[in-house]
Amino acid sequence: MLSSRPYLARALYEWLLDNEQTPYIVVDAEREGVRVPERFIQNGQIVLNIAPTAVRELMIANDAITFNASFAGQPMQVVVPGEALIALYARENGVGMVFGHEPVMPDYRESATPEEAGEGGERPVLESVDGNADTSEADASEEEGKSGKASNKGRPSLRVIK
Repeated sequence: MLSSRPYLARALYEWLLDNEQTPYIVVDAEREGVRVPERFIQNGQIVLNIAPTAVRELMIANDAITFNASFAGQPMQVVVPGEALIALYARENGVGMVFGHEPVMPDYRESATPEEAGEGGERPVLESVDGNADTSEADASEEEGKSGKASNKGRPSLRVIK
């Protein structure tokens, strides 16, 4: 599956703007591919204002956040790979989200060995199982006797047990 981080970041960004807040991001400046002004990095991180008034050409794509901004009068293109985004929050009240490390999910479609795939190299297939398939006619008539009406096979229902 794709990382949820860029989708959540886009939604939070829009939500903060709709609520007239100033969106800031916290970036892990030590990650590969990060391009930020080095002189503003503190403890391996940098906090950046990404409000429309502070940046130009902001793009929160699935692989990276990119924008142009000026730092101490020097223009720069900033690149923040998705995995380097630590948090997105509102400057005014701190409301936002800290992004944890997402687990790397193996792609079983491509990584299964013949032993893992089963006999003949075929992978096991998951099939839907009808939960009411084992209900016998006797069980159905017993339920009918208790409740006064026939049970709906295939349709979930709840019973109160005293």
